[in-house]
Amino acid sequence: MTRLTIDPVTRVGGHLRIEVEHSDGVVSDAWSSGTMYRGMESILLGRDPREAWLLAQRVCGACVGVHAMASVRAVENALGLTIPRNARSIRNLFMGSEFVLDHVVHFYHQGALDWIDPLSALSADPAATLALARSLSSGSRSNVAYFRDARDRLAGFIESGGSGPFVDDGPGQAGATSSPETSLMVMAHYLEALDWQRRIVQMQTLLGGKSPHPQMYLVGGAAVPVPWGGPSPAPPREHPGQIDQRAPAALSAEGLAAMSAVANEARAFVEQVYVPDVMAIALANPGWARLGRGYGNYLSFGEFPLDER
Repeated sequence: MTRLTIDPVTRVGGHLRIEVEHSDGVVSDAWSSGTMYRGMESILLGRDPREAWLLAQRVCGACVGVHAMASVRAVENALGLTIPRNARSIRNLFMGSEFVLDHVVHFYHQGALDWIDPLSALSADPAATLALARSLSSGSRSNVAYFRDARDRLAGFIESGGSGPFVDDGPGQAGATSSPETSLMVMAHYLEALDWQRRIVQMQTLLGGKSPHPQMYLVGGAAVPVPWGGPSPAPPREHPGQIDQRAPAALSAEGLAAMSAVANEARAFVEQVYVPDVMAIALANPGWARLGRGYGNYLSFGEFPLDER
């Protein structure tokens, strides 16, 4: 029996330590531990349960609103509350935006570099990369100049000494199975996703007032914030607020149209860019789908309730 310790586990929100006992490649026992004490439980002691969500969500700045939602639901379940239909819709809209954002950001900015060799992208042919992208997605909006520009941006970043995130992990790296063109395609979309996520956050800000740590949750419902800037204070108060005309009220016709546009953009990116990239990497590494699969059922359902319970 051999004992293996992985500490820290990278690309997680916080510090994680994993210890496993294994023999002949089979794990017989495992332990995981969070090694950074945040003290959230102590902070919440003695407080009104109705305000717990506001503090609980501070446990993470990457998981936008999910800890708040879990806290609100826990209190509502304890009290047997039924929320109004409009509150359910607002919550589902917000959590839906976070659901899409988390999947895309996790894939490109946390996991993708394990499956490609970013440095090999510098030797990729932009024309061949375009052909690859179009073979995976008929809706690909890319062109040769798009991939050439991404390759040049990546080269400039690495040449400037900023190659830390893209350093080769050495033999055995999963990315070794990816071609230079696959690496360039994914890295180009990695860069595009950095800009894309700002649009999703606009939807979250309209509904939640801010992101991360939205302010729209309430035990028993939801509170949509006033337009950014709030009401103009009466003189002689200092620093008068001014409403940002680019941020309409969330549930106004203009606000709903703005969120609809963001949702349509997000859907197009997911269908035309994200899903084809995931499939490309999955097809290049078929053996990994069998690791840690348990029952082999990846379906998860129940986050978006269709009634008020």
